[in-house]
Amino acid sequence: MTISDQAPELEPAVQAGDDPREFAHVLSAVHDAAMSGGRMPARPRPVIDDSWQRLRAVGLDPDTDCGADRLLEFDELEERRRRSGLAEVVEDLSRNLDSLIDGGDNILVIADAAGRVLWRSGSPRVLTRADQLGFIEGADWAENLVGTNAIGTALVSGRSIQVFSAEHFVRSHHSWTCTGAPIRDPRTGDVLGVVDVSGPAATIHPTTLALVHAVARLAESQLREQHHRRLDCLRAVAAPILARSPGPALAVDVDGWVAAVDAVSPRPRLLLPRGVGPGRRFFGTLGECDVEALPGGWLVRVAESTGMSTTRVVLRTITTAAGAECVEVAVEGPSGGWTHRCSPRHGEILSFLARNRDGATAARLSTHLFGVDDRTVTVRAEMSRLRKRFGGLLMTGPYRFADGVDVQAR
Repeated sequence: MTISDQAPELEPAVQAGDDPREFAHVLSAVHDAAMSGGRMPARPRPVIDDSWQRLRAVGLDPDTDCGADRLLEFDELEERRRRSGLAEVVEDLSRNLDSLIDGGDNILVIADAAGRVLWRSGSPRVLTRADQLGFIEGADWAENLVGTNAIGTALVSGRSIQVFSAEHFVRSHHSWTCTGAPIRDPRTGDVLGVVDVSGPAATIHPTTLALVHAVARLAESQLREQHHRRLDCLRAVAAPILARSPGPALAVDVDGWVAAVDAVSPRPRLLLPRGVGPGRRFFGTLGECDVEALPGGWLVRVAESTGMSTTRVVLRTITTAAGAECVEVAVEGPSGGWTHRCSPRHGEILSFLARNRDGATAARLSTHLFGVDDRTVTVRAEMSRLRKRFGGLLMTGPYRFADGVDVQAR
């Protein structure tokens, strides 16, 4: 008997018309024989067999207790969420998979590229069962740590996968089924993470794999559209500045993706030097360049033989037409400038950093803003938003304005 001879791109663990309970019995016998070195009554699917071989090679015990003993601290979890590249599509993923979660039998999980669980949602009943496996936010579900599963194995194989019952390498997972699909960065093709739907083994359905796979592709499309919108916004700001630029120049986002060029050969991306910030920097393909801040990116201008690029940030408290006070931030460089009106909280943060050029920790900013030092998660979230707007003008570790930026508060 052969469970499967070849794995197509999308291969449900159970085919339409199969009895999941009977199939689970077959898989259990296959697993027992494989783990003991006996004769298997059937062959596991190639994607599962490959996973089992990897895990036997690293010596993972199928009877291991994969509990929640490698959890992230809350601040670490929040930081991973921000760096994952997936925060912008979490709501869309949840909405598009509501049909699988609403019945209360499954949970939705989103993990990062390392297999760390970043978000999860579902009914309290199923979440409680998942808690017992350590399948919780902050847990590490890499394949080599917890065995064959739709998060870790999807990351290793690079494909959408469904894992049913005893296809899981670790026996404590045999009462579960899980379906995961990688989500790739549409700009680079790199895997950002995995969207997964998991639940009791009896909830398995062959169409789940196709739906989860389709939702992952939709998320990639949404990420691509968001990237294009950000470049469009950057291009609109940069166009008049490039028109006044005295020499070759590019406008790039914070990751180096090119929004606009002037007198420079077109390219999709510019490799940014480590720690890029305002001032003169060396770019491998362009040589010495003067870097100026743009909202959400940089103006990179091929440097003249003399002169240096100086960036000035001026903070002004102004009164709006409605009578409310706000902070207007004017960023000025040799090629031109731009302004941004901040929310009161962002204005207060920038003003505090302008007065404290050595920088401030999240705890110190928390004390300044809220009178207590434990609102660091809120502070980090606000700083993340500010850095998206002002890019390398703001540095971390501690939070501060970049060296070489002339900051004035009026």
